[in-house]
Amino acid sequence: MLDKAIEVLEKLEENGFTAYIVGGFVRDYLIKRETTDIDICTNATPKDIVSIFNVKLLPENNYGSVVVIYKKIRFDITTYRKEIKYEDNRRPVKIKYINNLKKDLCRRDFTINTLCINSKKEVLDILNVRKDLDNKLIKTVGNPRYRIKEDSLRILRAIRFATILDFEIDKKTLIYLKKYGHLLKTLSYNRKKEELNKIFLNKNSQKGIDLLIKLNLYNHLDIPKLKDLKPCNNIIGIWSQLEVDDLYPFTKLEKEQMVKIRKLLNLDILNPYNIYKYGLYLSTIVAEIKNIDKKELNKVRNKLPILTSKDLAIKPIMISKIINKPPGSYLKEIFNDVEKQVVLGNIENNYLAIEKYIIENYSQTYP
Repeated sequence: MLDKAIEVLEKLEENGFTAYIVGGFVRDYLIKRETTDIDICTNATPKDIVSIFNVKLLPENNYGSVVVIYKKIRFDITTYRKEIKYEDNRRPVKIKYINNLKKDLCRRDFTINTLCINSKKEVLDILNVRKDLDNKLIKTVGNPRYRIKEDSLRILRAIRFATILDFEIDKKTLIYLKKYGHLLKTLSYNRKKEELNKIFLNKNSQKGIDLLIKLNLYNHLDIPKLKDLKPCNNIIGIWSQLEVDDLYPFTKLEKEQMVKIRKLLNLDILNPYNIYKYGLYLSTIVAEIKNIDKKELNKVRNKLPILTSKDLAIKPIMISKIINKPPGSYLKEIFNDVEKQVVLGNIENNYLAIEKYIIENYSQTYP
């Protein structure tokens, strides 16, 4: 991947421009962490980039960034720029293309994201910040008071980087993350959710959760139940516990799953009928949250006599014949009861055993 990125740099240089790999890829490359995203900065304008790489899909914004697919690899190529004005503590609404790499780096969020690689594969530390990476420190480029205030998303990005890289946050930066935490309310719930998902799903998620609580950011994020969160490997399991279905964006299916998970959390997860009713997927999520061995869950599930109602040795229409009554809404009640009794092992899953149960329990109820 690095070799292909170098080819992109060389192609830009062949056309008379300067270009460097910058940001997260360089950071991860130096700490030997796998990454797939490669950002490139250049003094070529978007129009130049589109022409050089014959880009068919033009950029949708005016931020000077063009997506280039080169030899099946995606590269985000951005023109050196200076952000002059921000809107809503988030979006730069006025930018100016420049021909100065150092000034472009100075507009970036954190020092660990300003290191560059040139076409000779040399690492450039133009802002003299390599020590922050070596010391595993998250620190804003310039004064955190202004850098965080101009873009409130940087609050969550700082927490995310500290979490996934297991770095510490610079003391001064930490102060302003807390001071301007209220600006998180200006972010869309969709954008907040994207960052929180990356924090919650990381193996080091507890560190990020602790930071969100320590800095009182959970209140500004409208997730007051964060203090009671029990981390798990499934993002729906996490959001189920936070109970913010009406605020954060979720699909209809996700909302239905979260409602079921919350119900299941209050039930005996090792009860055969609960596993049958809610399914292995949701049961496994709940088992992890409740710190129940999944092997025990699977043992119970593997002993289930049926896995779906289709496996039942009787159909609803057969029930009406057994009790000699025309079909009606009562069939559902009896069928559901039979299904539960079979799952719990109280009735064998064969027609004669089920017929006997129905006659004994319902022939007088529905004469």
